[in-house]
Amino acid sequence: MEIRGAAALVTGAASGLGAATAAALAARGALVVGLDLPAAVERAASAGATPDGIRLVPGDVTVEADVQRAVDEASALAPLRIAVSCAGIATGKRLIGRDGPHDQTSFERTIAINLFGSFQVLRLAAARIAETEPLDGGGHGEDGHGSEAQRSDGQRGIVVQTASVAAFDGQIGQAAYSASKGAVAAMTLPAARDLARHGIRVMTIAPGVVDTPMMAGIGTEVRDALEATVPFPARLARPDEFAQLAVAVIEHDYLNGETIRMDGALRMPPR
Repeated sequence: MEIRGAAALVTGAASGLGAATAAALAARGALVVGLDLPAAVERAASAGATPDGIRLVPGDVTVEADVQRAVDEASALAPLRIAVSCAGIATGKRLIGRDGPHDQTSFERTIAINLFGSFQVLRLAAARIAETEPLDGGGHGEDGHGSEAQRSDGQRGIVVQTASVAAFDGQIGQAAYSASKGAVAAMTLPAARDLARHGIRVMTIAPGVVDTPMMAGIGTEVRDALEATVPFPARLARPDEFAQLAVAVIEHDYLNGETIRMDGALRMPPR
């Protein structure tokens, strides 16, 4: 799928995975609207960290009106073809801790942001993408002319979600986080099957440990220990590597209904 000239919506776009993905899409000619919490948008604006081609708008992925407004703003720029959900939080809490059982509030908040926020973007962005005209595939066969199927396969766009390796091998204290990310991964195939008739693909990326602002507070010793658990390359992933994969997924028309791990062959230990 051609990225240039399309509108794209990226959540969590003020920092980390979302910022890197928004920048990568803008660099390829997409018109990007990035949705993030008001404080995050204000920090990015103050730092002058927003690349050309990206419009950051404040909002909460759990609020329908905020997501719909971002969808509307993106659609006003060009046909909306791309949505990438990067907004999320990491929660660490044992089921039975020093203060008693895992509280319901933090579990619900994790599910609300990571799962419901992704679903909110999926359903609202897909509804708008479905209203666009199908793309011309532009493919060419060996004779240079291409078959009818290559020229126009009815594709309209794609929604890319973000899960985590915790969806598959969550650690102690990650019950809420793993539940939220596991549900995002589980939603991928049925969503892809559901939206196939509209020419919309659905893919999910499950990163391992990535060097994002959420990791900024860990000490050198903890960071070194995390890096040592990754078989190869033995380091934290970079946000731009996530963005590179997101772009590859968007451009690869035959990728659909799958969750791709990006983890350096990491399999998380129990703790």
